[in-house]
Amino acid sequence: MSVFPRDAARRVLAPLRAGAVLALCVIALGAFAAPPVVATDPVTGVVGVQPQQLSPDYWIARQSQPDRVILDTAGIAAQNARMRAQDKAIHDLHALPSPLPASFVRGEIDQLSVRPQRPLYDVQGQPIDAARLDAFGANLALGAIPAQRPLQYGLVTRRAALRTFPTDTRVFSSTDDTDIDRFQESALFPGDAVAVLHESADGHWLFVASERYNAWIEKTAVATGPAEQVFGYGAHGPYRVVTGATAFTTYTPEQPQVSRLQLDMGVRVPLLAQWPPSDAVNGQHPYTAWVIQLPIRKADGSLDLVPALLPRTADTASDYLPLTPRHLITQAFKFLGERYGWGHSYDTRDCSGFVSEIYRSFGVLMPRNTSAQAVSPALDRIAFDKGDSAARRLAAVRELQVGDLVYIPGHVMVTLGHDQGLAYMIHDTAGGGWAGPDGKRLSAHLNGVSVTPLEPMLASDTVTYVDRITNIQRIRPRKPE
Repeated sequence: MSVFPRDAARRVLAPLRAGAVLALCVIALGAFAAPPVVATDPVTGVVGVQPQQLSPDYWIARQSQPDRVILDTAGIAAQNARMRAQDKAIHDLHALPSPLPASFVRGEIDQLSVRPQRPLYDVQGQPIDAARLDAFGANLALGAIPAQRPLQYGLVTRRAALRTFPTDTRVFSSTDDTDIDRFQESALFPGDAVAVLHESADGHWLFVASERYNAWIEKTAVATGPAEQVFGYGAHGPYRVVTGATAFTTYTPEQPQVSRLQLDMGVRVPLLAQWPPSDAVNGQHPYTAWVIQLPIRKADGSLDLVPALLPRTADTASDYLPLTPRHLITQAFKFLGERYGWGHSYDTRDCSGFVSEIYRSFGVLMPRNTSAQAVSPALDRIAFDKGDSAARRLAAVRELQVGDLVYIPGHVMVTLGHDQGLAYMIHDTAGGGWAGPDGKRLSAHLNGVSVTPLEPMLASDTVTYVDRITNIQRIRPRKPE
C-alpha cells in the first residue's frame, strides 16, 4: 500500500509533515512530459490493454528465459538476512527489552495512535466528534502502562486487522467514500508471531509488535505462550505453503477455530507428515487433505497447537516457489480482478500488500509499506528526484525487467514486461486514469488488481506516472560491495 496504513492513514489523521504522502494510491501533482497517445481498447475499456494481455501465458511467452532462477534458496536467505539487518522497517522481536519499560511501550503507541486533526466521518456519514475521539484516546489506557511489563509472546490464530486505535469503528475522510478506513493499518495472518506490549482499557484489544508492523489487534485473535513455543512454531519442515491467492481449511464444527480458516498467499504452515492415515481429524478422514498444524486460543488466552485439514485441491506447495519470471507472473495474476482493500481490509489487500504477498510466496521478506519498500537499503534501488529529466525516467522504464517494482508517491506496481513499445504493469490500485478523447484525465476507478501500460497512465490532467516515479526496486543478486 502506499505510504499506507502506518504512514498514509496516520498522516491523514495528523497534520502532514513535510514531504509526507497523504493517501495510499493517491498521486501528488506536478508536470514534466506529455503522455504518449494510446487508444483505449473497445473490448476492455482500458487504455492499451487487449483481452489477450489479461492472461499470464501472454507475458510468460514474451520472456526469453521464463524459467531462469533470479535468486536461488541461498540467495533469498542472504537477501532476507540483509533486509533484517539493514531495514529499520523490519523488527526483531527477539531483541525487544525484557521487561518492557513504560517509556518504550508509550513511545511505540504514541508513534501510531495520533489523535486525528482532520475531519472524519463514520459509516453513517456522521462526523467523528471530540467526544468519540476522546473515547478512542481513553481506550489506549496510557496511564495504565506499568513501569515495567513482562515481555509476552503470542501467535495470531486468524487473519486479523491491525488498527490505529483499539476500536473496530470505521472512519473515513469524506461521506462519499467508505472504502478507505483511516483507522485500518494492515493485517496479520495465522501463525504470525507477535510480542504483546499493552492492553486496551476495555480489555478487548492488544497493542502488538510483529516483524513488519506494530498496531492494535483484537485480543481474541492472539494466543500467548512461551517464547520457545511461539518461535518454534513452523521452525522446521515439512510444510505447506499457500501459493494461491487464498486457501481455506476444511469446515469442521468440532474445532471452529480452524474451520474454513483463510490462509493468504505465502503463508507457510507445518505439515503433520507422521499423522496416522486412518486417524480422523476433527471428525473427518484425512486422506483427501493435508494434515497441518495451526495455533488456537484456549479459553484462558493461552496457545495450543492443533491439527486441521487443508484440502489437497487447494493451491499449495511443499515449499516456497522458485523465484523465476514464470512464477512471478503467474503468482501476480492469481490476484487479477481482486478488489482493492486498503490496509488488507475486505479480506483482500492493497498495492504494497499485493507486492508483499507475491514475493512472500517465494520466501522473500519485504517491508509492509510502500514508503519503506521504495527506499529499502536492502534492495537494489534506482532513485529519482524532481530534478531528473523525462529522458532519464523513460530510459529506466525501457530497461525494466519482470518483477521490478516501480514506485510513485503512494503506489507501487509490478513489471510484467514490454509490448508494442510500452512497459506493462500489474498493480492493485484504488484509482487509475488516462487521457480521454478531450485530452483530459479520465478517471477509471479500476479499484482492484489490474493490468495497465505505464507510460499513458496519468496522475492528473498534465502529470504522468512516469513523471512521478520516485524509485525502482529490484530483487536480484547484489553486485559486490
